[in-house]
Amino acid sequence: MTRLGDLERAVMDVLWDVVPGTSDGVTVREVADALDGRELAYTTVMTVLDRLAGKGMVQREREGRAWRYRPAASREAHIAQLMLDALDLGGSRDAALVRFARSVTGTEAEVLRAALGNEAGLTGPADPGLTDRVGDPRAGRARRVDEATDR
Repeated sequence: MTRLGDLERAVMDVLWDVVPGTSDGVTVREVADALDGRELAYTTVMTVLDRLAGKGMVQREREGRAWRYRPAASREAHIAQLMLDALDLGGSRDAALVRFARSVTGTEAEVLRAALGNEAGLTGPADPGLTDRVGDPRAGRARRVDEATDR
């Protein structure tokens, strides 16, 4: 998964915060207006959204002459994928997981225990966008549901 630049992250934050209440998505103008405190040209926001669409981070649908944008995945699914990508950077996955587990709060540890104890594996009510890898040499690693259905 591609890491986001500062402006891309700000645009995604707008989409993640605004779009759940609007299933139709938002226009470039609506995103530009929601970027409080940033004096950005309309074309700059349009370019960022176009690049995010090219990266698969947003989905867009034509409405008249304009596009309506919505996130391709939830913020939580994006963060989970970043965490999984970090585990792929090399070194000992086990050691990295142990260090991570030692750094979480008690409440976060309970959430992890509940997710790992879930009968459906890592797919739980908190995020239906993740599931166990099936047939992957890195067994137990989560991946996006849409990737699971591509096989």
